[in-house]
Amino acid sequence: MEIFERIRHQRGPLGQYAHLGEGYYMFPELKGEIGSRMMFNGKEVVVWSINNYLGLANHPEVRKTDAEAAARWGLAYPMGARLMTGETSLHKELERKLAAHVYKQAAAVVNYGYPGVVSAIDALLTRRDAVVYDAESHGCIIDGTRLHIGERFSYKHNDIDSVEQNLERAKKYADEKGGGILVVTEGVFGMRGDQGILKEIAALKKKYNFRFFVDDAHGFGTLGEGGRGAGVEQGCQDDIDIYFSTFAKSFACTGGFLAGDADIIQYLQYAMRSQIHAKSLPMPIVEGNLKRLELMINHPEYKEHLWHIATSMQKGLKERGFNIGDTNTVVTPVYLNGTPFEATQLVHDMRESYGVFTSMIIYPVIPKGMILLRMIPTAVHTDADVKQTLEAFTAVQDKLKAGAYQDKVLNPVLQ
Repeated sequence: MEIFERIRHQRGPLGQYAHLGEGYYMFPELKGEIGSRMMFNGKEVVVWSINNYLGLANHPEVRKTDAEAAARWGLAYPMGARLMTGETSLHKELERKLAAHVYKQAAAVVNYGYPGVVSAIDALLTRRDAVVYDAESHGCIIDGTRLHIGERFSYKHNDIDSVEQNLERAKKYADEKGGGILVVTEGVFGMRGDQGILKEIAALKKKYNFRFFVDDAHGFGTLGEGGRGAGVEQGCQDDIDIYFSTFAKSFACTGGFLAGDADIIQYLQYAMRSQIHAKSLPMPIVEGNLKRLELMINHPEYKEHLWHIATSMQKGLKERGFNIGDTNTVVTPVYLNGTPFEATQLVHDMRESYGVFTSMIIYPVIPKGMILLRMIPTAVHTDADVKQTLEAFTAVQDKLKAGAYQDKVLNPVLQ
């Protein structure tokens, strides 16, 4: 079948629903100042779907820094890739401070988290190497391993026996080819909210002689002393060879960084195609991230309040009989039993009737017959936000059990 004909016929796993939910379930538009309450579809809603863990997105000092830097530099400076004409002292200062904060020798700033991880994995591996990764890893890890032309092995999510079984397979391949092994996982899994078993995996390093890459997008800023992440939280940061985090979660900004041994970070700066072929991160974003790092370090109360909100929400949900899975982080999933149709009706009812905005996850991300409503607490949420949300969950759970969402179309776009 011709390429465009196939696309127009199949539309893709999400695109096939565009005519039903675009603008409401997909590509929804939140309006107003970034915070715990914003406007959606003409109504104020409590928003649990924004990656703003430490509440820095609308922080007055951050906005001041962003605005002044934009006025001083514009968005074009520096012009060119870092390797060619895009280097500045502020880029290097941000890298030095990030490296020191996460207890690594050096760091490299990347323009975006997703291509940064993909490109780093690609740059680290050759056809002689094997990569071992958690089967439920983020798409950037999956896509990075797909580029690998050697062998790749996935292990069952957070299953240490499966990790070791696949390390045995990887070791056999690497020994035959004269290569090495890279193990990749997440510090915090963004859907489930559970931490990766970093300490258990790190304990196998001497036996299997592998290098350890951790994507800690959701752990940086939320876990560990000073927000240093899941590796510090679990006491194994020294065993992580490549530590990655994005600026898109706790910093509520753009970009990310990799940290590790100075010579390896230098190699990545010269080898990562997503960076050597891309324009340098604009100066206002660099200055803005320096301010965000400063605020994270100097204001531990932001992280403390984030955890107060997350703990209150999770405790309240469990007391009301909700299934929040195995989360041991601030990421708060709520699992309900129901069909995709019921999920759309439930989410619509929660937004329109109860003023609570959550993100809906259905099959194939999770098993059939289940609904996952994932919530991202932040440092700007309040106890009142938690109370309203718990009341909304109780109400829609009762309706779901009573079958209220099975055949009644609440959202007119679905008619």
